[in-house]
Amino acid sequence: MPWYLYLAFKQLFPTGRFPFFTAISVLGVTLGVAVLVIVTSVMGGFGYEIRRMIVETEGEIDVKARGYVADPREILAKVRATPGVAAATPYAKGAVAVLAAGRTAYPMFRGVDVNSVESVTQLGRFVNPRSSLAALDDDSVIMSSALANSLGVRIGDKIEIYSPLIIEKMKSDEVFLPREFRVIGDLYIGHQQLDSSTIYGTVRAAQDLYGLGKGVHGIYVRVKDGENEHAVVARLNATTLPPTMRAFSWMESWEDFLWVLNLEKSINFFLLLFIVIIAAFSVMSSLLISVVRKTREIGLLGALGARARDVALCFCAQAFIIGVTGTLAGVGLGFGVLAIRNDLVHGIAKIMQRQDTLRQFYQFSDLPSHTLTSDLVLTVVMSIVISTLAGLIPAWRAARLKPVEALRSE
Repeated sequence: MPWYLYLAFKQLFPTGRFPFFTAISVLGVTLGVAVLVIVTSVMGGFGYEIRRMIVETEGEIDVKARGYVADPREILAKVRATPGVAAATPYAKGAVAVLAAGRTAYPMFRGVDVNSVESVTQLGRFVNPRSSLAALDDDSVIMSSALANSLGVRIGDKIEIYSPLIIEKMKSDEVFLPREFRVIGDLYIGHQQLDSSTIYGTVRAAQDLYGLGKGVHGIYVRVKDGENEHAVVARLNATTLPPTMRAFSWMESWEDFLWVLNLEKSINFFLLLFIVIIAAFSVMSSLLISVVRKTREIGLLGALGARARDVALCFCAQAFIIGVTGTLAGVGLGFGVLAIRNDLVHGIAKIMQRQDTLRQFYQFSDLPSHTLTSDLVLTVVMSIVISTLAGLIPAWRAARLKPVEALRSE
């Protein structure tokens, strides 16, 4: 080991004494890195949960029509025959009004094809075990759990659903009566918006509610394992779909929301990086103090033949060691906090009487977390680099000391 590295370790961790200044410097870097890891993981978790929710309830690709698809059978056959497509299922959806036991709500009615929907989505695993999507018929529905609770509806109850077509029929002096449906189950997805405003029924029921005849609003598509959804979207738009229809990947369908999430994540990372920069100033301060306190020792090193470059490397190495130690401790602390994040958040929310804030503003029942390797690598590299750069000024100051003048210092 080069002498300047050995001396750097001995100055940071002297034998028989508690390294107070070193501990403070390492603690500053640790806290900054931990906050960065926590925030980037949580923001990444929101994006990850959005993707999971979309893919598991709507598939990876959404084929939409301008208006609606009058005859979906031919389009479905072409979509399923497209290379890279594993399965496809038609859907029809729209806003409705629901009346149950004197209470009203205005959820989204999603009509699915019972025979093919589970080949594309994983809706079945969200449904209450007492029921299933296969049990749906044209006179029954499955309600999201929060919506059912808000309406006071239980399995077996009947509800009335009013279509927006009632208004159009009234303009023509026609009568369009509401449809009565039996609730055969409920489902819980984990996203507050979907869990509080969604009803699932059959495609035929949705076609009746919206006067589509045999038409549908679009087609959900699942791609084969290992296939790139963007490549499949390009194939569908280039050769399969007519000009009145277009395929969108899940990222394109939710582009605006994902852009906001990524913007928030980038801004938070940039702002919180200043915590590491502030910690780097504490590293620089402690090393400058060390240069002042050890002026005579530095002079003695020069008198013994140490080159100015080696003296500078000694203090740069100290900054690097502090950065590596603090970064590793910060990563460990960050993942430790993430492991108990929900307990912490729910405990703080309970104390502050803000239990519904997370669901209200972020639409999730629990605080999600998903750490991207790229985010973790960027955090580690930036923290170590910034900490190491903090040692440049103390190293420059130590390298400029002349042995004779340093030995005279008191």
